Amino acid sequence: METRVAVMSIIVENPDSAEQINAVLHDYGIYIIGRMGIPYRKRGINIISIALDAPQDTISALSGKIGKLNGVSVKTAFSGVTSRD
Repeated sequence: METRVAVMSIIVENPDSAEQINAVLHDYGIYIIGRMGIPYRKRGINIISIALDAPQDTISALSGKIGKLNGVSVKTAFSGVTSRD
């Protein structure tokens, strides 16, 4: 199976979605290299960055699930780095 390295950026404007985001990320935990969350209190939002190494369709599925949540925006940047596991 070919995997790609990617970075997912998530902006959470609705704090009620935080529990759902964490549940989805937990489900995909085996693919997560690292995670950084920054609460931006001045603006009342949270910014989350996720580094991933996963099949492209898995990354897209994760992005889609998070993007459907209320008050949540997500963008993904894929690297050209791939590997076969």
